[in-house]
This record gives sequence, C-alpha cells and structure tokens, in this order.
Amino acid sequence: MTIQTVFKRTEKKYIITLNQRKQLLELISSQICSDKFGESTVRSLYFDTDDFRLIRNSIDKTVYKEKLRLRSYSTPKADSNVFLELKKKYKGVVYKRRETLKYSEAMNYLNTRSKPIDTQIMKEIDWTMNYYNGLKPKMFIAYDRTAFYSKEDSNLRITFDKNVRFRNYDLELGKGSYGNLILDSGLCIMEIKILNSMPLWLSNALTKLKIYPSSFSKYGTAYAITKDKNLIKNGGMNCA
Repeated sequence: MTIQTVFKRTEKKYIITLNQRKQLLELISSQICSDKFGESTVRSLYFDTDDFRLIRNSIDKTVYKEKLRLRSYSTPKADSNVFLELKKKYKGVVYKRRETLKYSEAMNYLNTRSKPIDTQIMKEIDWTMNYYNGLKPKMFIAYDRTAFYSKEDSNLRITFDKNVRFRNYDLELGKGSYGNLILDSGLCIMEIKILNSMPLWLSNALTKLKIYPSSFSKYGTAYAITKDKNLIKNGGMNCA
C-alpha cells in the first residue's frame, strides 16, 4: 500500500451537532464512500517550545503557521508504523510533510536527534527541530474519526471527529488514548479537505442545514484549557 507523504490542500472546519452530522450524511450519501478503515482512534502528540511558541503563533492568526506532531491510528508498539508530520499553513493553504517510521525509530530520533533515515522530508523535520532549539512533547490529543471521500474526486475527504480529548501529562502515544474532553458530547468536528473548489452538491447540503465554517484548533483549545479555563466555551478556542 502506498502511503501519501506530501499533501497540499485547503481544509475547512465546522463544529456541528451529531444530529446535523446524521442529516448531512443522509443528504450526500449518494455522492460519498466510507473510508476503508471505518472508525479509527487518531492519537497525536504535539511538539512545542517550553513557552509554547508554535501554538501561540497559531492563536495569533498569523499568515504562516506550523506544527510538528507524531501520529498513530492505534496504541503503538515498538515495531508499529507511526507518522512524524510537519504541518504548515500559509494564506489558508495547508502543506503537510509526513514521514513513516517505526514507533521505536521515532522515539529514538525525538530523544537523541539521530535521524533514522536521510530523506528530504526527514531533513525538513530535523531543520525545524534545530530552528526551535529542540521541540518537546507538550500535548496529547485523541479523537474517534470516521472518514468519507467523494466518488467523483478521491481528493475530496470529509472527516468527523468526536470524543475529542487531551492531556498534558503521560506524553507518549503508547500510554493509551485517555484524556479530558474538549467538546460537549453532543458535538463533533467536521473537516472538509479539498484540492479544488467545493462541489455544488456539498455546498448546497451545507447551506440547507445551516452549517457554517468555524475556526477551531484541537491543540489550541487544549492549550487554552490548560492556561485558563475561563477562555473555553462550548465551541472551544478559535484558532486555525
């Protein structure tokens, strides 16, 4: 199976109710297919400086933003595949560079800075680590995701994330997916990921259900919760 390593696309986020999710899927069911993996639990470990420079930059809504994270789709063992990802956003366009590593290789690199492979993507990740003078794990985020793609254009993906949870302790992917909830249990995060313009069948469905984009960051909201619980309301903290 070929694993995509480079992404360039736009991503729109929406905070919707589970009932809106049900209604939307009913409206667009003839246009989409379910992802072959079904529902999966996504686990991400976000890296940052001691003063949280990366996420603070994101919250400030600058033109350029970047994040470094380690991601897995199950609780990893030493020989499990994980993804070390460098995600950048410039003027609304998302660029993601992803390296597939064994969990043991990724942890050894993050602890010792010894590169397991010498690829262009690995060099870019290592440059970022050097630029910020050694990033450290700062936040764990997990959620249960179901994904769909367009029958006409497989580059158009729609994902729904529920039970979004976080912790700022036990910062290892191998320690389970537990944490504190970010959103109310009746809400989920929908993301539409697309290379080109949104098709009419999808935009019409969103309009009919009065579903509108919302600037939202899982990591940004988790960071805000740990800093000041008074900043958090039902929709979380607004930052991309």
